Amino acid sequence: MATKKLKSGTTADLYLRLLADRGIDYLFANPGTDFAPIIESYAKNEGSDDELPKPVAVAHENVAISMALGYYLASGRMQAVMVHVNVGTANAICGIINAAKDNVPVLMTAGRTPLTEHELPGARSGSIHWAQEMFDQASMVRESVKWDYELRNGQQSETVVDRALEVADAVPKGPVYLSLPREILGSEIKDIEYESPPRKAKPTPAAPDTNAIDQAGELLANAERPLILTRTGGRYTPDAEALAKLAQDYAIPVAEFRPVYNAMPGDHDMNFAMDVKPLLEEADVVLTLDTDVPWLPPFTGEPPKDAKVIQMATDPLFQSYPIRGFPRDLCITSDLSLGLSALSDAIDGRNGAATDSRRARLGGLKDEQRARVAGILEKIKNQAPIHPGWASNLLSERLDDDSLIFNDYPLLLPFMNRPEPHTYFGTPNAGGLGWGPGAALGAKLACPDKFVVSAVGDGSYMFGNPIAAHHVSKNHDLPVLFLVFNNSLWNAVKRSTLGMYPDGHASKSNNMPLTSLDPAPEFDKMMDLYGGYGEKVEDPSELGDALDRAIHAVKVEKRQALLNIIFASPQSP
Repeated sequence: MATKKLKSGTTADLYLRLLADRGIDYLFANPGTDFAPIIESYAKNEGSDDELPKPVAVAHENVAISMALGYYLASGRMQAVMVHVNVGTANAICGIINAAKDNVPVLMTAGRTPLTEHELPGARSGSIHWAQEMFDQASMVRESVKWDYELRNGQQSETVVDRALEVADAVPKGPVYLSLPREILGSEIKDIEYESPPRKAKPTPAAPDTNAIDQAGELLANAERPLILTRTGGRYTPDAEALAKLAQDYAIPVAEFRPVYNAMPGDHDMNFAMDVKPLLEEADVVLTLDTDVPWLPPFTGEPPKDAKVIQMATDPLFQSYPIRGFPRDLCITSDLSLGLSALSDAIDGRNGAATDSRRARLGGLKDEQRARVAGILEKIKNQAPIHPGWASNLLSERLDDDSLIFNDYPLLLPFMNRPEPHTYFGTPNAGGLGWGPGAALGAKLACPDKFVVSAVGDGSYMFGNPIAAHHVSKNHDLPVLFLVFNNSLWNAVKRSTLGMYPDGHASKSNNMPLTSLDPAPEFDKMMDLYGGYGEKVEDPSELGDALDRAIHAVKVEKRQALLNIIFASPQSP
């Protein structure tokens, strides 16, 4: 058993060494008075050969945790966040909820106001240290984290760090919360040995029940109009590859309703991103993959009452959701790549005639879809204000296959050809807006050679703490393209009101209360503060050239860019 040893130092020294040893690359931090031992440890380590997570100072907690999300989504590597006691935790809760509902592992940590008034080194030294103490600081986040704990002694650091990381990374993945009292972090320790690497084997992925797979295979093989629905099927590359193979081999269309990750290549024969409603309403068998909300009748319709519904996910019941009543006839707990591969084997050799019939029918539908997209683009290309579908298409034409897009609302995936899965990241399931700028910056940090885009509505941009986000981009050399789709409106709020009261008083109002963001700021002027490239675009004929100039600024000049795009509120095409 290989070990490492810390001969002398503080608990903070040991804690940071453990994080680095366990694969944590960065500590995204919004510091406070509780950070003194952490800061001292970093300063003491300058010039040393000992590895610590690289510290990244972030001027707002929501940006910090969003960077951890984006880093994981781009790299698959969990990261750590540290904020200032209870008040910093409060500012980070939106991001914690996003991580929880999107099953993104994060080691979320916070200082804890000093335990003692004067008895120990690190005791209270400021007036805030009394008011910031809570009876149960972790209670603020307990419903949204998988595990919480408070470090009580430096000697237990290895056990606590390993426990936090293994729970966060276990399926279903998610954030954990660890509070760190200042006296404990500053306490002296000697001759501490820790395992390196740790003797902590990862749990094997869940394999599906063979009887259930056989039943599902029989249903899909004999279906005339089967349909696969997914929102998060592109979370991991093996899942996306298994899905694309299953769909292609057996001519089963895939529709991604409001996807969080793109699972299917845009030009895949079985990608029917635009056609959820007609395909769902005629389906005789529906397979949902790791999808919390498979359909929403006002937008997607719903399957016929006699259609068979198969749910497959690592947690197919979504047990953290208090209410969820979607019907199912077969419920399969499985890792998606294992489950889909097993399902392919189960279908193989069964009813090849049905597959041939489906393929012929779907080929015609695919041609119709391509023609419809082309027709819509021709219709909207000169539309002012700029149509989001046209903007989506122009952006897509200019991106590399491996470019990463973080879409916090306005882009329309049916108008974008993303040839590689896991290159598009939509608004998290919980809808905590403002995550996009921080997530894009985290992805750029993880993948510095990739081109990264953050697309946000004007309301989402304000939620995203733009001063903090642009500050990180400038200070840490993380050039990202920010697209602010500006309609001077919280359109989701307006649409929700009209959906509930289509003939109500609000529908007749010239200025619906609590929805307007007018007059809109000149968002492009933000770049003057940070040495970036900024431009306002109102004419659809000028958008392509503006994108070229902004992309040049990011790729060639290595500086951030922001386009303030005056656009029409998105509607379903």
